[in-house]
Amino acid sequence: MAQFVWGYDSDNGPGRWHENYPMAKGDKQSPIEINSKDVRHDSSLAPWHASYDPGAAKTILNNGRTCRVVFDDSFDRSVLRGGPLTGAYRLRQLHLHWGSSDDHGSEHVIDGVKYAAELHMVHWNPKHGNFAGALKQPDGVAVVGIFLKVGKTPKPEMKRILEEIDNIKTKGKEAPFQHFDPSILFPKSRDYWTYHGSFTTPPCEECITWILLREPIEVSPDQMAKLRSLSKSGENEPVNPLVDNWRPTQPVKGRVVRASFK
Repeated sequence: MAQFVWGYDSDNGPGRWHENYPMAKGDKQSPIEINSKDVRHDSSLAPWHASYDPGAAKTILNNGRTCRVVFDDSFDRSVLRGGPLTGAYRLRQLHLHWGSSDDHGSEHVIDGVKYAAELHMVHWNPKHGNFAGALKQPDGVAVVGIFLKVGKTPKPEMKRILEEIDNIKTKGKEAPFQHFDPSILFPKSRDYWTYHGSFTTPPCEECITWILLREPIEVSPDQMAKLRSLSKSGENEPVNPLVDNWRPTQPVKGRVVRASFK
């Protein structure tokens, strides 16, 4: 059998990932749908805070599955603390999931609502030695999830990422991406939901403390169109739009979602 290359098409999409990555059928998979009626307000949940060094941003790339910004995580220069976390987690990368139209694209669903896109900021716990080690531990990784909705007052900060998209139009393209502070992408409100889950891409390791921000940020229709202009094929291949790179929601299986707000 040829090497299985996972993706989002019918022949290699989320419905088939478990054939090569059994963990995708695990009990703590992500994303999930969050239903307000099942969420538990937890007054012991602390506020979270991020201190990011703009100098840690390195490159932006199109890997054929998403657009990703990579940061230097060789020491504690950009870290996330507080919230449900114990200790500081280092920022490693951020990436996006989006739909082919504005009514879907986010991975997490809130009371039946799907957003146009979802931004993930991936951090890991340096007490486990390195990123690979962190993937094997339940407290190894923390992801801040931010919803993007299409609106009339777009967040100007998204512009910086989207301006670079012309340089990474096709799969495998990478461009320098320096002096960027990702905390400018945070919404005003710091309210969040948190639960224990997994990566939403294979091998779907169950090592993630999710911090999902309640308030979405706004992007313009033009900005979303820019994201959808990426191609998942290589430079000399026919353009194949990179869209609908999201995983459907997974069974909650008894997990409790906690909220920092009432």
